Amino acid sequence: MTTVEVPHSSRSAVLTVSGVIEETSDARSLVFEIPAELKDKFDYKPGQFLTLRIPSDQTGSVARCYSLASSPFTDDAPKVTVKRTVDGYGSNWLCDKLQVGDTIEVLPPSGVFTPKSLDHDFLLFGAGSGITPVISILKSALTQGSGNVVLIYANRDEKSVIFGAELRELAAQHPGRLTVVHWIETVQGLPAVSQLATLAKPFVAYEAFMCGPGPFMDAVHKALAEAGMPRTQVHAEVFNSLAGDPFRDVEVAEVSDEEAADAATVEVELDGETHTLVWPRKQTLVDIMLAKGLDVPYSCQEGECGSCACTVTEGEVQMDNSEILDAEDVANGYILGCQAKPITDRLKIEF
Repeated sequence: MTTVEVPHSSRSAVLTVSGVIEETSDARSLVFEIPAELKDKFDYKPGQFLTLRIPSDQTGSVARCYSLASSPFTDDAPKVTVKRTVDGYGSNWLCDKLQVGDTIEVLPPSGVFTPKSLDHDFLLFGAGSGITPVISILKSALTQGSGNVVLIYANRDEKSVIFGAELRELAAQHPGRLTVVHWIETVQGLPAVSQLATLAKPFVAYEAFMCGPGPFMDAVHKALAEAGMPRTQVHAEVFNSLAGDPFRDVEVAEVSDEEAADAATVEVELDGETHTLVWPRKQTLVDIMLAKGLDVPYSCQEGECGSCACTVTEGEVQMDNSEILDAEDVANGYILGCQAKPITDRLKIEF
């Protein structure tokens, strides 16, 4: 029995595992019971993820992000799906140790890999365990939206296909709206850019969402560009292993009179409301929003998870670490709030 008694921060919660589903020989889903008092805190959008605090004899704990494979519209409880990785301490511990009735510390849902509207037509790409946020979007779009959904799902072999039965059932329930295309590496080889472009070509007006290993994502990016899909319609989920501890409470440094006098001014649009804030040059956007008690989306504070991604619509910032964003994202104004510090005196930013 693995139990956690109390959370390590004011943001996190201790949740009970209410279900364990063995999806394949190397992937399992964990279903969490959400107490009534935490329902609002753990409301989530399709495509978001949870951050789990996993015990470690060597470091005390490690933090890992796992996408929600459930849909807030079709599933009674949130579910993450974990696939073993070679030498992956977190994934192996979750697959070997956690059982029904165990408890684990979890941060609230986070992430921006989620559609602004479910009424779009969607072209979805998943590879391996990258299917997890994609199937959340797929199920949500089919039940809440009005458009068509095309899924291109790549796996090493047929035994590696996660949610195979569920996808067959969904395709049977929505024959006019859902198309599922399986790509099996042992049969077809690795998907080439030209092959993916051919598959994508009829759907360049759709919104594209992709998740999977780096080489697969690179190939899909190139394929969509070759097919003629505008970059603004392409959304990618990227995870890095978290180096810091997102479960610690953040202490915002005091601002000196000199720093305050040289501070920038920023208008931040968050959840439909606009907030005007003073932004000292040495503090990050997440820092100043937390200091004002705003519910800013963030997780790792290291620029590694993308939870705090937002858009600069006026002004300019510098970022210490922005590797999770590609050059086109940066060119389109995307920034990471936990890494951004102001350059110009006035800025406008949208979450």
